[in-house]
Amino acid sequence: MGHVIPGFETRTTTVGGRRTVADVGGDGPPVLLLHGFPQTRQAWRSVAPRLAERFAVVCPDLPGYGESERLGDGPAGFDKSLVAGHLVAVMRALGHHRFAAVGHDRGALVAFRAALDHPEVVTRLGVLDVIPTVDNWAALHGTAGVFAFHLYLLAQPTDLPERLVGADPDAFFGHFLDTWVKEPDAIPADVRSAYLAAARRPEAIHAVCDDYRASAFIDTGRDEADRQAGRTLAMPVLAAWQDPGDAVLPFDPREVWSSWAPDLRTRMLPCGHFLPEERPAEVADAVADLVGA
Repeated sequence: MGHVIPGFETRTTTVGGRRTVADVGGDGPPVLLLHGFPQTRQAWRSVAPRLAERFAVVCPDLPGYGESERLGDGPAGFDKSLVAGHLVAVMRALGHHRFAAVGHDRGALVAFRAALDHPEVVTRLGVLDVIPTVDNWAALHGTAGVFAFHLYLLAQPTDLPERLVGADPDAFFGHFLDTWVKEPDAIPADVRSAYLAAARRPEAIHAVCDDYRASAFIDTGRDEADRQAGRTLAMPVLAAWQDPGDAVLPFDPREVWSSWAPDLRTRMLPCGHFLPEERPAEVADAVADLVGA
């Protein structure tokens, strides 16, 4: 594929026999940027160059997404603790032993786990338009679950979701790219096509399903155990989310993140779900303020 972040270099790093592909650029304090569903590292194409003016930026494809290899068979290969540890090792291989981690959507769940599991490594944490897995599942009740139907579908333990999504992957993944965005030009046609090309591959569909199975049956338990143990995030945290407008959220993002992050700053942006693509300048500024603090 080559680099997808303007001005960046593509690096392939193999750790534990598993290949991770990332675009890297810039110089300064290191920042790891992790994309969400159903995307690739290209989601940071407008944020990363802005940050590279001040920071050393690393934008990998998450394991199983894009060009990066999954870490193991079944949902266990997408255990967020495993993925977080792998990416910490990737960053170390790239020469970054301590760094800020910023994620959107699925990537934010990995960044969150990296911060909890490796507080000596993650210096700052940014989470965009997501709440921890355990809190998300607890909030979904009544009609709120309608808008998160994919969480239930993709987590099914049989091959049913692979078969259903595989019947028309462009319609399935395109639904989220089209309905979760409020800025009509935020995901141009060529980028949308690239996302769909990456997501429609059978191995990618299977990876996505295992990722969501891991959240339902592995990650939730890890979050709950940490909560019961009273663990919190030791570093400064930025939580940003979309302005829901007239919609009534089944949770308060500020309240949820306050329970995990004693040192919390928040930002609500007037856009849809895809903050890095709909509001790249604001996201870059917020991340720069977090990392430079």
